[in-house]
Amino acid sequence: MRHGFSKRRLNRTSSHRQALLRTLSCSLIKHEQIKTTLPKAKELRPVVEKMVTMARGGSLHARRMLVSRLQSNDVVKKLFDDLAPRFAGRPGGYLRIMKAGFRYGDAAPMAVIEFVERKANPDTANRASAELSER
Repeated sequence: MRHGFSKRRLNRTSSHRQALLRTLSCSLIKHEQIKTTLPKAKELRPVVEKMVTMARGGSLHARRMLVSRLQSNDVVKKLFDDLAPRFAGRPGGYLRIMKAGFRYGDAAPMAVIEFVERKANPDTANRASAELSER
């Protein structure tokens, strides 16, 4: 029986799972929206939300903790300079998970996980408006 175990194993060893969540966290913070499987997205949400809450404090200790966890100075810089001020007035719930159908190869449930107050990518917005004007 698995009473008292709160996390999903995701069919990986603990070190592989830790590395997976680290890379997914870096990708999500960098791009502000990623598409992954639904169980991975549900495991990723509390990890990233705790990082945003830690960055909202703005202390040097929090920055060093996040650098040690994410192992990327650029991602931590974006977290502190861009995301933390954006969510300063929000008490929590920084991410949303939307179901995105099923993957073609193995029918795995897919999801899009993104920040709630996400800025639209200007390149994508310009490209979409250009395509609409051509039609």
